[in-house]
Formats: sequence, C-alpha cells, structure tokens
Amino acid sequence: MRIYELGDGTPEVSVVGSIHGDEPCGARAIERFVAEEPDVERPVKLIVANEEALAADERYLDDDLNRAFPGDPNAESHERRLAHDLGREVRGTTAFSIHSTQSYAEPFAIVDTVDAISRSILPRLPVDVAVETNHFAEGRLIEHAHTIEVEAGLQKSDEAADNAYWLIRAFLTATNALPAPAIASDGGKDGGAPDETASQTEDDRLKLGIPEEHSLDVFRLLERLPKPPADQYEVHATNFEPVSAGETFARADAEQFVADRDFYPILLSAYGYADIFGYAGEKVGTLP
Repeated sequence: MRIYELGDGTPEVSVVGSIHGDEPCGARAIERFVAEEPDVERPVKLIVANEEALAADERYLDDDLNRAFPGDPNAESHERRLAHDLGREVRGTTAFSIHSTQSYAEPFAIVDTVDAISRSILPRLPVDVAVETNHFAEGRLIEHAHTIEVEAGLQKSDEAADNAYWLIRAFLTATNALPAPAIASDGGKDGGAPDETASQTEDDRLKLGIPEEHSLDVFRLLERLPKPPADQYEVHATNFEPVSAGETFARADAEQFVADRDFYPILLSAYGYADIFGYAGEKVGTLP
C-alpha cells in the first residue's frame, strides 16, 4: 500500500485507487495528480491500495480485496490483512474509491445508499448515473461510512485513467480540498481575456475542476444474473437501458437468457464476472 498525504493536519478526505490489481487506472490517476504537487485547501490522503496485485497484473493474490473488508490483521490472506490496514487508513474520512469495468465505457458512481454526504457530492461529479448497491455491498470498502465508488471506464484503457484523474479533481473540489478556478462572464478564467476554449462543454468545465450541479439518474441493484459454465458468452442488452420482460439479454453457448420481468441491466458483461453476467436493477429517481 502506497500512501501520499497532502496538506497540513489530519486528512478528512481520502482517494483510493487500484483495490484490484488489474485495474491500474486509479494508481495512474493518483500518480499523475500527486506529480503536479497541487495546493490543497484541506489535508488529503491518496492511497494506491493493492501494490502487489498491481505489479502482478492480477485482480488479487489470495482474495478479492473488495470483498474482504473489514479484514483481519492476522489472516494468512494478503488481501484480508490489507483490508484491515486500508480500513484503518480511510477511517474518519470521506472516501473516494476508483475502479474500472469491462461492461461500460462511461464513468458512473456507486454508493451503498444515497445519504446526505453522497447527495452533496454526486451531482458535482462528471457522471450521469449513480447506483445504490442495496444489500450487495458485503465485504466491500463501500460499507465504510461516507464512501463513494466510481467506475472510471473500461479496464486498462487510457480513457479510464484519464477519466479517473478528472474524477479525482472533481471529487476534491466538491469536498473543498481543491479550489475551483473562476470562469469570468466573458469566457476568460480569473478575469482574463476569453481563451480559445470559451465554448467548452459542461464536461470540459468539470475537467477544469469546476463542479457544477447537474441531474443524474439513480438506480438500485435488485438481483444477480447467474452465468453458467460455458465456452462462449454474449450480452445483448445495454447497461442502464431498459430490458422488457420476454426480451433475450444474454447467451451462454446455445442457451439463451430471457428476462422474466422488466429490469435495467447494471455492470452486465460477457466476461466481467466468473459466475454472473451482472445485475438486474431498477431506476429509483434522479439527483438533485
């Protein structure tokens, strides 16, 4: 575990990357951010979590770290010992945990439930979707109070690493750890002349560290969608777009899987999980 502390005092905000060793985007984003030597207005802790698995390019060495919390300092398992240590490091902080996925290219957020803290932060992140884990958070860091997870994009892609960097900046600005640069009414920054990017989109402005309130859809996980052993898998549904009862959403070899009710697919992919295609969910509202 590699830890960086910025600013003076005890950190009340933390960023965690690469809980899974085959998801390097968090580590890459943290290293990029720290290398800039940013001035912070609140003390911040940034953690590259599973260095050993990252070096091995493996999801984990002994156990899935994001299913191992609260951990055990005396466990034989590397990840269970690490879970104990990592839990201690983020205790007392509002935590931001960065992941990547094989199922969806755009960033989205995951929370145990939308509480007051996440309600104040989520609409200020460059994401359009948030997912409540419901009762599927057992053993995950997200069970730690005031934790927001994000899926930054497709696993091992440069886009995911870039997204993760801007997500860090947006999160730290939303939690008042980074100052938000001012945009003058004439399109220039800090009262200067309009620059060449005066026609920036909202997403571009977020990438400059200026979180702006915007609405996002909130979904809730309902059930796992089992995946049997097979040689070849296909997924026919698109994440966060509705699947109707009677619609085929996946295939394992010659076996087709048909929805027995309406649902929204979440983290659905052919090879992302060993024994499930992903999750069925429901849409529960919007924020703010």
